[in-house]
Amino acid sequence: MNVPEAAFHVDDMRLLDLDETFDGIVAWNSAFHLTAQDQRKIFAIYRKHARPRAALMFTSGVSCGEALGEFEGEALYHASLDPDEYRALLAENGFKVIEHVIEDPTCSGHTVWLAQFAP
Repeated sequence: MNVPEAAFHVDDMRLLDLDETFDGIVAWNSAFHLTAQDQRKIFAIYRKHARPRAALMFTSGVSCGEALGEFEGEALYHASLDPDEYRALLAENGFKVIEHVIEDPTCSGHTVWLAQFAP
């Protein structure tokens, strides 16, 4: 990606504390590799890093559960909360759901959430 003015941060998202806020937060194909317990905690981290009206986009599974997949021959852990729990966590942390598309065929079958921070 060639975006010279952009700042990219690589860190453990469970511990993220950048001491700044952003207009957009993307957790694409990432948060669902955390345990359900860690996913519940991550919403406070999203809130801490969101400016008013910030967009939050993330992917999840379609229902509550755990699964092991495979990537390049290695086991890959996945977990998902129930959609109602995601909605509750978003609301508790000041986010309003804008769109939730389950297994979006225009997006390689990903389940996508788009929310806006509205403290």
